[in-house]
Amino acid sequence: MQAVIMAGGFGTRLRPITCNIPKPMAPVAGKPILCHTLNLLKKHKFLDLTMMLYYQPEIITRYFEDGKKFGVKIKYLRPELDLGTAGSIKHASKNIKGTFLVISGDLLTDIDLSKAIEFHRKKKALATIVLTRVKNPLQFGVVITNKAGKIERFLEKPSWGEVFSDTINTGIYILEPEIFKYIPEDEFFDFSKDLYPLFLREKKELYGYISTGYWKDIGNHDEYRAVHYDILDGKVKVEIDGKKIKVGNKTIIAGKNVSIGKKVEFDGQVILGDNVAIEDCAIISRSVIGSGSKIGFGAEVLGSVLWDNVTIGTEAQVKEDVIGAASRIGYKAVVQVGTVISDECIIGADAIIRTNLKIWPNKVIEDGSVVSSSLVWGEKWNKTLFSAYGISGLGNIEITPEFAAKIGSAYGAVCGRKGVYFNVKR
Repeated sequence: MQAVIMAGGFGTRLRPITCNIPKPMAPVAGKPILCHTLNLLKKHKFLDLTMMLYYQPEIITRYFEDGKKFGVKIKYLRPELDLGTAGSIKHASKNIKGTFLVISGDLLTDIDLSKAIEFHRKKKALATIVLTRVKNPLQFGVVITNKAGKIERFLEKPSWGEVFSDTINTGIYILEPEIFKYIPEDEFFDFSKDLYPLFLREKKELYGYISTGYWKDIGNHDEYRAVHYDILDGKVKVEIDGKKIKVGNKTIIAGKNVSIGKKVEFDGQVILGDNVAIEDCAIISRSVIGSGSKIGFGAEVLGSVLWDNVTIGTEAQVKEDVIGAASRIGYKAVVQVGTVISDECIIGADAIIRTNLKIWPNKVIEDGSVVSSSLVWGEKWNKTLFSAYGISGLGNIEITPEFAAKIGSAYGAVCGRKGVYFNVKR
């Protein structure tokens, strides 16, 4: 069967880890999210695939090529304009024959697609939306069906006052080619906002299949970490490269050419990529260490996701964080809970990165610095703002209005009511 993968996402909410790659290429358990999508489609005999690309398409096409090495056949399409979800499918209509499936390339799921197809055919549906139940439906399309499975109400991203169901749209659709006559050519047209409301108004055969499998939209950094924890806890069925090995009384998954010190402490589920080198240190709770990464003596990695070629220095601490590719955490540096450090950053020795911060790519944090706010602009965070030439730093980052007010207040307190005043000339 045929499937269309929506792989054009910018990944705005996942920045800064998606600054250099499209969201579907963000690694999950050591491989791009898209790889897990392809594996699922292949498992359910979807071998003829069309990928809809938009943002940084060359990264995806270079990685997957024609799909042969993944056991599928891939065609790529990139509309010149943003046509919306349904508009993009219309753009691909020449490649589609018969019943087909649409799936987002930036979610993780093990939903039984074969059962969903069986349901769709049994109901002789024009369109079937695969549904799932969630605790918080606010950021999704809420759907309610009758006993036969036909959709009766549909509301995209409701407020709490509008929530009428915990059953939501997964972004997985089974469709008949007839839908194309309802979608305008070369215009922005959305499944949830345009096409499905149209089907409801015209009482078309629009059904909802409620699945029981795992499903998660990786929309923010907390969910990105959480999806790794779910994989390590066995809550979702995905293919993980590597083999199980015994280290002490713990079993971990390790890739090829892994070097592990004799006194490494593993306390929880861990995935190690290829060519990982770990000196005697502690890998605590659920963590994923990318290929080519190095963990120094006495370091502590707790519940974190490290991308490829990350270096964690001697006695450094990384706690429930995401560290981008080729970044270096220096000697005794501490990265506190919930922080995201993007690619090719250098965190100096004894530096402290406070909780829930975001460090954009290619930043340098000086030795001994205490970083208390996210670093987006500029190239460097200085250890001290006071120098022989006065106070210098990044405007609105290191020198904030609040900081400037405190400096002024301190200066005024020192000078007193009859203190020294300066005439400022421009």
